[in-house]
Amino acid sequence: MDIATLLHWLQQAATERPAAQCIIRFRSGSYYRRFLYRLSKAASASGLSDVYRPLPIIRGICCRLPNDVELGTATGPIWIEKDCKISVSPSLKKYASFENGVQWGVKQIKAPQAWSITTGHRIKIGVIDTGIDFGHPDLQHSLLRGINLLNRSKLPHDDNGHGTHIAGTIAAVGGIHGMTGVAPRSLIAPVKAFDRNGSAYVSDIILGIDWCVRNGMNIINMSFGMKTRSKALLSAVNNAYNSGVIIIASSGNDGKLRSVDYPARYPQTISVGATNRQRKVASFSNRGAYIDIYAPGDKIPSAWLRGQYNEMSGTSMATSHVSGAVALLLSLYPGLSPGEIKAIMKRSMQPLKNSKTRRNVGELDISRMLQAAKQR
Repeated sequence: MDIATLLHWLQQAATERPAAQCIIRFRSGSYYRRFLYRLSKAASASGLSDVYRPLPIIRGICCRLPNDVELGTATGPIWIEKDCKISVSPSLKKYASFENGVQWGVKQIKAPQAWSITTGHRIKIGVIDTGIDFGHPDLQHSLLRGINLLNRSKLPHDDNGHGTHIAGTIAAVGGIHGMTGVAPRSLIAPVKAFDRNGSAYVSDIILGIDWCVRNGMNIINMSFGMKTRSKALLSAVNNAYNSGVIIIASSGNDGKLRSVDYPARYPQTISVGATNRQRKVASFSNRGAYIDIYAPGDKIPSAWLRGQYNEMSGTSMATSHVSGAVALLLSLYPGLSPGEIKAIMKRSMQPLKNSKTRRNVGELDISRMLQAAKQR
């Protein structure tokens, strides 16, 4: 397929409705650069600048194409796939009375025992989510500016609550009147890719991953998932992994034995399932061969909008515990690769209680994790 045909499709989609939102990836960097040059010239001449967004981490663009263009196939030097919707992992939510201090999940994974030697100091965590409550008193000392991918002229303010909850478990510093997260001296960069309904496109996630890599994030927290496999998302995850970024993803809340959401199913991520206070797999959590580690995810209190607190359940909450734990580990051993971190975690897990899952899977235990890292 030549560049002229692609440009014709874009012009056609700009004037016709309906049109399908798609991701186009290019096999070679030179062909991609040549296409972007031709596209930028055509856009300035014909008003196409609003109908596409570059996705440099995957050598691609997000755009609209006519509905009759065949998707999901490779055509010469390019691949075209549908830009699918993706959601923050649906979580069970309940407003609850809040007790100050260290929450039960943070205690269960033994984070407080590690704070005398590591608090995650200066480790940067990109939380690709719904944004954050910048006014929350427990988070004000833990925040970087981040980015709002839905409106780049605005701060990534949270209009849903999910992202604030995730950030609280990772890095809250509330003192005697608030809560303390797993890695209280780590830094959260909120990457707002999801709208107030907790919905985003795959292209938004790819842009978020790209921003995290370019801005030196050590960890990316992905508390979201979808059922369909996206080669474009896999390409972005793989490029981040090869750049040394640790990606931690929620497995999903379908309670299924052999089903894990994407991107957690990709081997380049650390896939997280959820446990309860009894160290058992939570009933809602996906489980099975694709899970790398379990962490507390049932009835987790954390930060919420307008400076409040909220209790939520889901593998999203488990994922934030693991992100905090990796921050503690990286602060002590900054040279560890994503593969080494996953191996250390899997080697040091606490066996699950009364579990029918396979024996080589267990719950996060930070004391054992740090010991395993020391002995490696």
